[in-house]
Amino acid sequence: MRILAGEFKGRVLLSPPTASATRPMTSAAKKSLFDILSPVLASAAVVDLYCGTGTLGLEALSRGAERCWLADHDRRVLQRLRQNIVALGLLDRCTIWSGDVPARLAGWLEALPGPLDLAFVDPPYADTRRWSWPRVTETLFVPIARRLAQGGLVVLRVPSELAVPPRVGALTVRRTQRYGDMAVILLAGQSPVSGAPDGG
Repeated sequence: MRILAGEFKGRVLLSPPTASATRPMTSAAKKSLFDILSPVLASAAVVDLYCGTGTLGLEALSRGAERCWLADHDRRVLQRLRQNIVALGLLDRCTIWSGDVPARLAGWLEALPGPLDLAFVDPPYADTRRWSWPRVTETLFVPIARRLAQGGLVVLRVPSELAVPPRVGALTVRRTQRYGDMAVILLAGQSPVSGAPDGG
């Protein structure tokens, strides 16, 4: 696992423990995704939910994001995440949230100092395959939508076969990218978002 571009390009990141449910994104898929996200990264406030060892949130910081809040429940994974943050000298730009993400997200987000520009939502595939969309809308996507800035984006990573509704609470699917067995869904508020055209 490496940072692909920006301030920390080429820096190696610790991977999740072997027994972890975390699935790091391939370099090709990550490059494609961040090329799409480039218009919203400058000075962005970012949350990385189900963050693993931080490959998405730390890539965003390397490419110009200002702050990142990273959340996971696996303490072994978070220990490696902290090592990655320290190695990059990013302690002053990162906050780690440890705990049950759906149960605690609303409270975490309420404490943020301002709106979010970008939210990564990357739960284990086993969880998403059991999702009740009404429930996850209330626990994950409603709290995110409340804090999302005008023009902000939500990036949802799911198995490619999972059917994602065109609207999730106040968020609308703007773009779907498929990479092998995974799909990356870009959601935004109701107004059009520059840099996130419709398409698949």
